[in-house]
Amino acid sequence: MGAEPAPRREVVTGAPGTARPARTVRLDHTEQDDATVRNLMRRQMRTGLVACTLLALPLGLFPVLFRLLPPGDTARGAAWLLLGVAPYPVLLATGAWYVRRAERNEGDVTGR
Repeated sequence: MGAEPAPRREVVTGAPGTARPARTVRLDHTEQDDATVRNLMRRQMRTGLVACTLLALPLGLFPVLFRLLPPGDTARGAAWLLLGVAPYPVLLATGAWYVRRAERNEGDVTGR
């Protein structure tokens, strides 16, 4: 049981109150800027709702598919395959589409 090392001390080399004030940048907001932001938000909301719909439709149909499968061990394997494998390509494709679309929306607004 050795002694714990002493905590490191901080050394202040400047006089108190000599810190530089934070720079503030004044932006002039116009009605056109507000309309542009509202338009961007509307486009991003529409993109998000489309992405949710693209995810909800195929994944929401799984119970219907399970109901249509015949009872038995083969159906149990198919159900696990549907639950364990099928959602991931749908999730990846929808996510990739959403990111590309959101970046395109922002690029349209910023001019990039």
